[in-house]
Amino acid sequence: MSNADSTKGGYSPQALEIAAKVEAFVRDVVTPYEADTRRDHHGNPLDSLIDELKEKARAAGVLTPHILPDGGHLTQRETALVLRKSGLSILGPLAVNTTAPDEGNMYLLGKVGSPELKERFLNPLVQGKCRSAFFMTEPDGGAGSDPSMMKTTCKMDGNHWVINGKKRFITGADGASVGIIMAKSDDGACMFLVDLPDPAIQITRVPNTIDTGMPGGHAEITIDNLRVPADQMLGESGEGFKYAQIRLSPARLSHCMRWHGAAVRANEIATDYANRRQAFGKTLIDHEGVGFMLADNLMDLKTAELMIDWCADVLDTGALGTAESSMAKVTVSEALSRVADRCVQVLGGTGVTEDTMVEHFYREIRAFRIYDGPTEVHKWSLAKKIKRDWKAQQESTAA
Repeated sequence: MSNADSTKGGYSPQALEIAAKVEAFVRDVVTPYEADTRRDHHGNPLDSLIDELKEKARAAGVLTPHILPDGGHLTQRETALVLRKSGLSILGPLAVNTTAPDEGNMYLLGKVGSPELKERFLNPLVQGKCRSAFFMTEPDGGAGSDPSMMKTTCKMDGNHWVINGKKRFITGADGASVGIIMAKSDDGACMFLVDLPDPAIQITRVPNTIDTGMPGGHAEITIDNLRVPADQMLGESGEGFKYAQIRLSPARLSHCMRWHGAAVRANEIATDYANRRQAFGKTLIDHEGVGFMLADNLMDLKTAELMIDWCADVLDTGALGTAESSMAKVTVSEALSRVADRCVQVLGGTGVTEDTMVEHFYREIRAFRIYDGPTEVHKWSLAKKIKRDWKAQQESTAA
């Protein structure tokens, strides 16, 4: 752990110790697995690889490190520190069980799940015994950046809900054991917990994507007359969007934490290269065109870190809203994308090969600007808030 992490406030000694252990584990144990060939034909890591890493994390005492043995949880600022360390390798969050969608699903179930649902669905996730998937996004014409367009339906039939519809870009669905499905009743959006696999939930396609860091990829799904017991609904009929916000705002922030770690590692590789590589009679770092890019990286990384910590502090107060999470998601994803892009540029031809992890970091971080809402949607949402706030101010002044 760097001296900066050990001196800045907001972290308990316990959190600093956990973060140090996670960083050591990811750097020493996980990174050698980055060359492991246990991948599917899309390039995503196989569960056999992830399970092996989880066992090593369990033995090292760093599995699900942000959730404490007594069931307590680190503060969000402390979680940010730990998740940044887990993100130093693409495989790190998978190994220590801080990855999406599992981390967000655990957060949601921990907040709103009944004791029975926690016992059945949450505990195996926390223990790293299975993976999960969150079924919200739909094909064209359905829910995506605008969840109100949801077309997947759910109707009561006796003591069961019957769900029908199609979903798209469902991360990790192939191989998951726990599913959280969003569907629309006459009352509005609903959310259900289901066991996977289920014959009524069919994976119709797993497209090749720019990112290849998630087991199971991003599947397209058909749900055909899925019967779910009524007691597996989260909350009441029509409350699904409320629960989605409980999950999505912190989940966006968790993405920022993990990808910050990836960008830090990419910058480390680029910095090492620039200080070793010679061109035109001096090292690359001594050429302003290269040195300035690395200086810009430091500024973008610090800006992203400060935004993450600010948003984490707001979340710890219970006041995190859509605006705050949108600002963090846009600021951090755009800053980290610039960092990754510069790292590729610093490495030149090497940067577009698989000879270092920078090319892989670049692809994964680039995808981050799209999922959990593209930059433009978040800016649009913020612009609407600016207009609402302005109108409210004008009305208050007039009164």
